[in-house]
Amino acid sequence: MTIRLTNTATRSKEVFEPLDPENVRMYVCGPTVYDRAHIGNARPVIVFDVLFRLLRHVYGADRVRYVRNFTDVDDKINARAADSGRSIGDITDETIAWYLEDMRDIGALDPTDMPRATQYIDQMVAFIEDLIAKGHAYEAEGHVLFAVDSWKEGYGKLSGRSVDDMIAGARVEVAPYKRNPMDFVLWKPSTDDLPGWASPWGRGRPGWHIECSAMAHELLGEAFDIHGGGNDLLFPHHENEIAQSKCAGHGFARYWLHNEMLQVEGKKMSKSLGNFFTIRDLLDQGVPGEVIRFVFLSTHYRKPMDWTEKKREEAEATLRKWRALTAETEPGDVPVTIVDAVSDDLNTAGAITELHRLAADGDLRSLKAGAGLLGLLTDDLGGWDALTVDLSGLAAKLAGLRAKAMETKDFSSVDAMKTALTKAGVEVRMSKAGVELVPASGFDPSKLEGV
Repeated sequence: MTIRLTNTATRSKEVFEPLDPENVRMYVCGPTVYDRAHIGNARPVIVFDVLFRLLRHVYGADRVRYVRNFTDVDDKINARAADSGRSIGDITDETIAWYLEDMRDIGALDPTDMPRATQYIDQMVAFIEDLIAKGHAYEAEGHVLFAVDSWKEGYGKLSGRSVDDMIAGARVEVAPYKRNPMDFVLWKPSTDDLPGWASPWGRGRPGWHIECSAMAHELLGEAFDIHGGGNDLLFPHHENEIAQSKCAGHGFARYWLHNEMLQVEGKKMSKSLGNFFTIRDLLDQGVPGEVIRFVFLSTHYRKPMDWTEKKREEAEATLRKWRALTAETEPGDVPVTIVDAVSDDLNTAGAITELHRLAADGDLRSLKAGAGLLGLLTDDLGGWDALTVDLSGLAAKLAGLRAKAMETKDFSSVDAMKTALTKAGVEVRMSKAGVELVPASGFDPSKLEGV
């Protein structure tokens, strides 16, 4: 099986060849934990969950190691603690629990490792000391900064920008202790009211970029296979990760994957536009996590994605149909056509097209197995309680009314019942063979009372 992935570092689709097929390694940048994850945060989670599933399918579940971190030391967390009067530990613990619950509810497997930045401070300090010793970092007024000029030949290659362009287009922190405006913080001093750790440069805390380099090195080694994240991290975060890791002498990541961003109804998500919502908001509104996942998978990860109500409704209708079809079906082997689609640069949209074909052909064992590779139609995806409602009694009642109406030529009671069922989100299918009632998008069993 050949996997091809678009490598941001080379700007081309490449055959994926792991350093060690017995130990395939992937690192994905995780969240800063101070608030609920919004719907845009779900995109990289779902994208790299599919890649994780594919790698496990091809190489074996015990031969793939997936690391996704939690940034639990950050100025946003400090500000949230100051505003709320709560401890930083309480905030980060709560937010991590929320995050994991939400991601599991949209069908994401837990990564192999989920390190917290605060668990790796010693490794970060040692990393920074090494960069100073090699002439790539310097101390200034209690700060330690990476010297971008010390790696001119490599800085900017991932994002395809020159240093001059980056200075002109970036929001760089102006500070008198910087030798170069592009130099970035590896370590900064902490006041008594902020989190801090002992270091050779005084009590302080790490900068953002050093976290991922130190944790990836500690957990995945000198070099590993894949590094992923949203394209909003391409610069400066990933660019800076590469710079400090390469200058420390590490091979670091060989394949870089970046997903595009998300819009809502064709517009950038924004609280001011009223189109900003969290994953939990959708789940609490009764949108099953599997529906959220399906909508995301319907667009290729390297294309901008638009969340719309129409897509949600279509996804729900499709999944209700497939779940009804496969309710009593055991999965077979994952079809080669599904594996081929996902192996072609995570072409999940193409894989879903193939699932529609399998459903139309009645190949239900293949449908269930193929959907499973995408994290769909699995038993652990909740939110489908409505499907368990037994509509057979209502179908029999409607069939009886129809039989009577055929004799009396008075179809008013049939029409009234059909209207009530439709309002409850039930699709009514009537044919010579009988009456079939199917829960559709927006099905609300509470509206069936009295029908």
